Amino acid sequence: MNTEYCKITGDSQADEAVIARAAEVIRHGGLVAIPTETVYGLAGSALLDDSAKKIYAAKGRPADNPLIVHIAYPEEAERIAYPDELYGELAKRFMPGPLTVVLKKRSVIPDTVTAGGDTVAVRCPSNSVAHRLIEVSGHPIAAPSANRSGAPSPTTAEHVRADMDGKIDMILDGGPCEIGLESTVIRLDGDGACTILRPGAVTAEMLGEVCREVRIAPAVIEPALAEAIRPESPGMKYKHYAPRANLVLIDASHETFVKYVRSHASGKYGVLSSNEDAGAFTGGMALLLGPRGNAKEAAKRLFSLLRRADEAELETVYAELPPAEGETLAYYNRIIRAAGCRIVKPGKE
Repeated sequence: MNTEYCKITGDSQADEAVIARAAEVIRHGGLVAIPTETVYGLAGSALLDDSAKKIYAAKGRPADNPLIVHIAYPEEAERIAYPDELYGELAKRFMPGPLTVVLKKRSVIPDTVTAGGDTVAVRCPSNSVAHRLIEVSGHPIAAPSANRSGAPSPTTAEHVRADMDGKIDMILDGGPCEIGLESTVIRLDGDGACTILRPGAVTAEMLGEVCREVRIAPAVIEPALAEAIRPESPGMKYKHYAPRANLVLIDASHETFVKYVRSHASGKYGVLSSNEDAGAFTGGMALLLGPRGNAKEAAKRLFSLLRRADEAELETVYAELPPAEGETLAYYNRIIRAAGCRIVKPGKE
């Protein structure tokens, strides 16, 4: 398959022509990689059974991993699901934006999209290209991350091209993604409360402004717990977002982390570290996450840096285990899965 590559230039007439072609691909069951504010998505019609099958095939994605359905406007959830009052309140506060809500699905959504489940994950992206494509196509769009299954999610069109060239119909290059981690996914619990199934830019503290109670699914923090259950949300499986390099997480103070890497690292290795530590590991490649303590910047850079490690053919990447709370919860969730939940505690090995 010849994958058409189109750059969004800001020229409204030219961009509209590109989006019109992409919308035609969607309506006819094809696949288009699109930018969103979170990561690049692999978009196909959520109304067509064959589109979902093509998404799974292009990604090499397990069939038990449900897809998120993207809509142009929050109220369009009525077309595909049964939203309640709490959904409406959350939509007013967080949509369009990086929040996905799991709702009971309507029969218009094929079982292939929801991995056979009776719920559908619904999101309204704020990215203008994604929004316009959904609007012009007239179809809600199923769009998981546009990467090979299990690999770091793509935050640029070049990442998509590396994984999907020759496997899909089109790639729309809208520049780097603003957030760099997938959306927050929540389940509504029917009592004014919600449960976070996958953390993201919309934090538990932010959700608490709307929901009576915010719970966190145990598998968010202990991913191994998700292996024995049918995943309610994408990204709940044990190993995900992983580079080819061996990612080693160190659970220790910053001082101990530095000492551990200096004494244990060998071969071709890299270190995920803050800008302030750029010169601390002279034998390895510095993979800089941004200023120390800036959780949003670290999250934005994570997937790109894991891909850079593979481009450099690193054998091992070392990283500090972040706190599983607040703004760092989403980063913790992704990096612990990328490491396959392998954590080193110096002195307790």
